[in-house]
Amino acid sequence: MHPVLFTVPGFDFQVRSFGVMLAIGFLVGAHFWGRLIARHGEDPAGDPERVSAVTVAVLFGVVLGGRLFYVIVELLRYWSSGDVGSAGYQYVHDPVSIIAVWQGGLVMYGGFLGAIFLGMRSAKKHGLNPLNAVDTGLTAGFIGQAIGRIGCLLVGDDFGRVVPAGKESLPFPLTIKVPDLEWLRAHPQSLFPHDLAGETLWATQPWMSVNALILAVIGVFLLRRRKYMGQTSLILVVLYAITRFTIEAFRGDKIRGMWFGDTISTSQMISIIAGSIALLLLFKLRNRKEDVPGNNPA
Repeated sequence: MHPVLFTVPGFDFQVRSFGVMLAIGFLVGAHFWGRLIARHGEDPAGDPERVSAVTVAVLFGVVLGGRLFYVIVELLRYWSSGDVGSAGYQYVHDPVSIIAVWQGGLVMYGGFLGAIFLGMRSAKKHGLNPLNAVDTGLTAGFIGQAIGRIGCLLVGDDFGRVVPAGKESLPFPLTIKVPDLEWLRAHPQSLFPHDLAGETLWATQPWMSVNALILAVIGVFLLRRRKYMGQTSLILVVLYAITRFTIEAFRGDKIRGMWFGDTISTSQMISIIAGSIALLLLFKLRNRKEDVPGNNPA
């Protein structure tokens, strides 16, 4: 794990792996979005240029939405438990730290909703079909998420539960071993708790990267076979809700927000709501058909 890649000489500024991987993931995702919209857009020549303008709004949506959800969850956690060691305590007593996104702390669903909201508004403004922008953008976004989740592993965020006895020998990426206590003390930027030093955990961060890549491949497949604009997004939301709910069951970081006696996490609750709404819309629109650019069912 490498929470800090290097320190800028003379400025005492740390370049953190989470922020770097987030930036790389966004740039790669934006690149693939341009390629997908050229293939599946209404204007193959002009749509990629329009997407380049919309990506700025999407970036703000991902960061603002993801951070807002994280801060809300942490504040609720602090106010309900009074835990002085929580991030919520820090946000109350040092509000400026709320903007320190490079230190980690984004909720994917918050970034997802923020990107869709600001992205659709910007797409409409720049002459892109908002639903087509979401279909292609979400597919490309999963590629970016697969890279960004590597940052979670490097910084020690979103870690899994302790592996049951007898399964510690399972290889990476099924499990990971937390560094020893000496290493954790020497790297206070790591988000792995000290009481997990030397423990073997389920490798939930790589699982989420692999899951995102699989969903991106499915998205590319669906874009060529969708019956109407928006169908690809709805299917991907349902699939992500199911897979995210499942992976959450192996998570061990209660900092993400646990509810109802620690039986369900914030992301699991959102998965149930988002997946159900998307499934209902798919059922309601089951007979809908329209001309879709780039559709090739063969």
